[in-house]
Amino acid sequence: LTEPKLILLFVTVFGLTTACGLMEVGYPAYATAMATPAFAGLLLSLNSVGSVIGGAIYGGLHLRKPVERQFALLLAMFAVPLMLHGVIDHRLGFAFIAVPMMASEYLFRAILIPFLILALAAIGLNLLVGYCGQISLGTGAFMAIGAYAAYNLAVRIEWLNILVVLILAGGITTVCGMIFGIPSLRIKGLYLAVATLAAQFFCDWLFSRVAWFTNDAPSGSVTAPALQMFGIPIESPAAKYIFVLSIVVFFAVVAKNLVRSSIGRSWMATRDMDVAAQIIGIRPVYAKLTAFAASSFLVGIAGALWAFIHLGSWEPLAFDINRSFTLLFMVIIGGLGSILGAFLGAAFIVMLPVVLNQIPAWLGIPLSTSTVSHLEAMIFGALIVFFLIVEPHGLARLWAVGKEKLRMWPFPH
Repeated sequence: LTEPKLILLFVTVFGLTTACGLMEVGYPAYATAMATPAFAGLLLSLNSVGSVIGGAIYGGLHLRKPVERQFALLLAMFAVPLMLHGVIDHRLGFAFIAVPMMASEYLFRAILIPFLILALAAIGLNLLVGYCGQISLGTGAFMAIGAYAAYNLAVRIEWLNILVVLILAGGITTVCGMIFGIPSLRIKGLYLAVATLAAQFFCDWLFSRVAWFTNDAPSGSVTAPALQMFGIPIESPAAKYIFVLSIVVFFAVVAKNLVRSSIGRSWMATRDMDVAAQIIGIRPVYAKLTAFAASSFLVGIAGALWAFIHLGSWEPLAFDINRSFTLLFMVIIGGLGSILGAFLGAAFIVMLPVVLNQIPAWLGIPLSTSTVSHLEAMIFGALIVFFLIVEPHGLARLWAVGKEKLRMWPFPH
């Protein structure tokens, strides 16, 4: 096929699958009324398969080497049967296959990779704040612990695989999180927030003053070593994106199942009323410490990914108290006690500065960088007050309500 024909084919497939996707989300009531559930399944399959084929075609147009074009087609050939048989969810198929072929380098570095890493950190914080009800203002400190633990493991034990480095960094952060979580056994609320805030300031001082953590770097800034897994280098933005996406998807599924288990129910019982939870046989000590452990583990891995994948070189100020507040804003805006809310909050926080930087140019209003940063802080504060008063469950609840209304429309019953 010539390039114009490929472009025409891509536009046709993309338009068809977009229409199918809209029908799939917005009009399942018609399929139910017509007693044709197979029709809804057909729309789902067309949307899944067409998204991957469209992404493969688009990627084939922009990949210069014939080997890379063949690789794009092979991905589509393997993904389509798996999607049709339900092995791969169509959204994951689009994220793993179509996005790496369609996204630009700027989209990877500035939006997608930061969004995924911050979403993982927000999931960890949501386990503690949203599901267990323990307020924490030291999430940035736990990200720093994970980052410096991964750095020292990678530099001092060079033969370690990057996956082992991440797991060990998460384990070290878990131990530190449980140590700083011990005060939660006696105090709660604002007093616990102050205790976790002390962890933030302590870690800032520790990584700035103790040269061992920075491998005796004179400037205090460290650089992550080259990434590779099983001898395969992770260098390109697309490779880093797929690596981060795989880790985030895995731990998001683990967290989703964890909150549905007996441990998750004990967290929620402790959050609602710890005295009543203790009466029915739940041990508050066990529930709170496991919440701190699980949260610190995910946040530590997110910190290591943030340092190794996104930053590359960093100093202790990269994990200061502003990072802790940003993650707390994500959880509140996205929705407390919701895994989906962590992703929505991270997407909102990552996209808001980009949108604020573009809106003045669209409207022809010249604004300085400092003014945009002040507006960003003001909008964050206003939105937090809005969600705490109007919709405490955040964007996740608004998404659920909107999706339910769209599915029922136009039938009021």
